[in-house]
Amino acid sequence: MTVTTVAQPTPVARRVPVARGYRFELVKLVSQWRIRLLVLACWIAPALFVAGVSGQSTLPADTLFGRWMHATGWAGPLVMLGFSGTWALPLLTSVVAGDVFASEDRLGTWRHLLVAVRSPARIFAAKALASLTVILLLVAGLAVSSAVGGLVAVGNQPLVGLDGHLLAPGDAAGRVLLSWLAALAPTLALAAIGLLGSVALGRSPMGLLLPPIVALAMSVAQMLPLPVAVRLALPTYAFISWNGLFTSPVQLAPLLTAVAVSLVWAVLATVLAYVLFVRRDFTNPAYDGSGRRALTLGLLPLAALTAVTVGAVAVATPSTGSGIGQDKVQRSLATVFAHLYRLQTQELHRPAVSEAQLRATAACTKSDGQAAQEGAGNDWRCVVSWHLPGVAVTGTAIYQLDITSDGRFVADGDGPKEVNGYFLVRTATGDAPNPLWQFDGNVELLDTH
Repeated sequence: MTVTTVAQPTPVARRVPVARGYRFELVKLVSQWRIRLLVLACWIAPALFVAGVSGQSTLPADTLFGRWMHATGWAGPLVMLGFSGTWALPLLTSVVAGDVFASEDRLGTWRHLLVAVRSPARIFAAKALASLTVILLLVAGLAVSSAVGGLVAVGNQPLVGLDGHLLAPGDAAGRVLLSWLAALAPTLALAAIGLLGSVALGRSPMGLLLPPIVALAMSVAQMLPLPVAVRLALPTYAFISWNGLFTSPVQLAPLLTAVAVSLVWAVLATVLAYVLFVRRDFTNPAYDGSGRRALTLGLLPLAALTAVTVGAVAVATPSTGSGIGQDKVQRSLATVFAHLYRLQTQELHRPAVSEAQLRATAACTKSDGQAAQEGAGNDWRCVVSWHLPGVAVTGTAIYQLDITSDGRFVADGDGPKEVNGYFLVRTATGDAPNPLWQFDGNVELLDTH
């Protein structure tokens, strides 16, 4: 009798779907004590900080919108956004995205993960999406918590914009939200750089430090007298350009350019990280970075992107210098003064006057006219002139301006005292300094007029 043996079908190993891998990686991230601590800190600390500072007698006037934290709850989240763009967000992307691949190298768990998932591409997608989710949760916490802290401590009051006009509470809320959404673009760019460093440098701590180092270098670059085209070609400029949302008309060109540059950086850095990851030899347990590939597939493409972006911005806009010219400074200062003069008139219960009736103008000189009348510096001196209905004498006031390289300026009143000196006025939220004493303004760097 012949016994026939039936061959059993060989089991086919199925790859784990990306959605399942994403859930697994997300649980791994959230289970880490440092991630949980960061989530709690981002959702609690900003509210306590904003509420505490808003109740102090001394405000961070050197920070954009810091001088208005007594007047409205919407100033708090903008102060927090300025701090986050410089320090918090680069560090958060470092801890999350900068360590998501390197942690597997330190623990030596790549073989187990590859056996379970059976696809480097799916592993990369799962880890990238999980880190993105956690970063979005942290950014949302910073925005929501700081807004809640400001509204509870001060209230839902109008906000004074960077051109001096009052924004209704609803309008201010919408612009604050748009500002935080715009800040997501450079945050994604830094997160992608973190992914690239985590993949390229293995267990080396430099991968973890790459996002804050890049952010710090670009922040220093923004302080230098760079041409506008170079400034806009750096992805972190989107951490600054949201200022244009608080002028009328809105300065959209710098903001949209900065967001677009940031998103291109995010896409390119993510693609480079993916290419390095899928080409990696996972059979080598002593792997400690991609060496030359980290330079050729990491640094050089990003440097080339910067050069191409600089050329594209220079061609698309005529702004190749500092972008801070005498005409722009005079126009911006006159606009802010006219709006704030109306606010002062209202707070002092004087007869109402419109900007058209005031016909405010400004004459500004830099370095007493001994140097080129353009560029940043604290040596701008301006004389503002205006007219009142029924008054034959033209009013004048002197201001000293300190203009930074990104176009923000602080105007300090230098007389006459009854116009722009320091004195308190009674407002709906309590006593506040004369609005014409010291105020912030913004010069649009791009030539759009």
